[in-house]
Amino acid sequence: MAALAAVTVLTLAVSTSAGTGRLTARTTAGPVGLARSSALSPCFLRGGLDVQMTEGLPTPTGYSHSTGTVHALTLMVDFSDAPGQGSALDRFHEFFPQTQEWFRTASYGRLDYRPETPIPTWLRMPKPFKAYGIERGAPFDPGYRELVQDIVAAADPDVDFRSYDLLNVLVTPNAGPSALDTVLSVTFAGNSDAPVADGVPISNASFVYSRQDDGSGSYARTGYRVLPHENGHTFGLPDLYTQEGGGAVGHWDIMSEDWGANNDLLGWHKWKLGWLDGTQVGCAGARGSVEYTLTPLYKAGGGKLVLVPVDSRSVYALELRAPGGNDEDVCEPGILIYRVDSTVDTGRGPITVFDGHRDSGGCTRSPNVHAELSDAPFSVGQTFKDPRHRITIQVLSGTPGGAYRVRITRG
Repeated sequence: MAALAAVTVLTLAVSTSAGTGRLTARTTAGPVGLARSSALSPCFLRGGLDVQMTEGLPTPTGYSHSTGTVHALTLMVDFSDAPGQGSALDRFHEFFPQTQEWFRTASYGRLDYRPETPIPTWLRMPKPFKAYGIERGAPFDPGYRELVQDIVAAADPDVDFRSYDLLNVLVTPNAGPSALDTVLSVTFAGNSDAPVADGVPISNASFVYSRQDDGSGSYARTGYRVLPHENGHTFGLPDLYTQEGGGAVGHWDIMSEDWGANNDLLGWHKWKLGWLDGTQVGCAGARGSVEYTLTPLYKAGGGKLVLVPVDSRSVYALELRAPGGNDEDVCEPGILIYRVDSTVDTGRGPITVFDGHRDSGGCTRSPNVHAELSDAPFSVGQTFKDPRHRITIQVLSGTPGGAYRVRITRG
């Protein structure tokens, strides 16, 4: 194995037989869309018209913007049959400032997330919780529509809804079942049919219910993470877990697993949200061999993401994952390889991570972390092959905590 010595990377460097070049496209924020360039256009996935929440680019309009300042209206609600326990502000602080710090770290400072709670007490709903008929998988109508209407009516005297980009509803934890039995937390995002308040639709709203506390003692440090997961939907990101759980992506994205140890978003999502510049993204769309240098995803600056188009609706993605930032539980640093498919809907596996160390049992025993995929990154000297599409990905070199070099060959 050849070690990569003393490398400083400011932009994604791409080496070809013609020499080294620089990628120049830049992105704009999430639903606004990504700036297209001839270099990156082969790697733009078109979203399927029949897909509810697509991994395609750009993110459709109707979701909250994901760069700059986002004002998150946060209300704590309770019910006559589930009165708030303790202070409403204590409930607020179960999620803040941790959530805003998570977004600041994940976005490299590009998202200034500001939670605002103009009503610092429990907001009592006019009907008992049971009257809303809320259960896991419940549609927006009729229960959630009635709940949103009641929240608006109760809060309107003290809230100007025009001042906010999204709504967080922190429900008293004693409403509904324990999260150990079933997770009720849900987001209705991009909802053009939502109730209107102060002339604006409440189209991006996250509801958080009981505490995701598994008894391991980690809740005080990690329990907030259900909220950045739910807010990810308000920015247009789909669920990456499936009916079987987090087996497709594991703990490599908070949209897959939000229990247990801290974790980040995949590079594809960071690009989709406008947190990566085009100079940090490479697209290996031409035949022949091309090499790229990648720096750890958690660190600001440097090359972060290499895309290998398979067809018009799917790409392979490569990124370097190492422990640091939000990626506290990375126990096997290396090149994470996954496939993004814009034709697969939320909760049905739109992204699949490939395991570089299959049937190893993984390298972590952290609670609620999918163990088998915990050592999924490919190590120096390993090769990923797709014979059908004549694509080969080789991890050439790398240093612990430093940059890695990869080669992509298309036949």
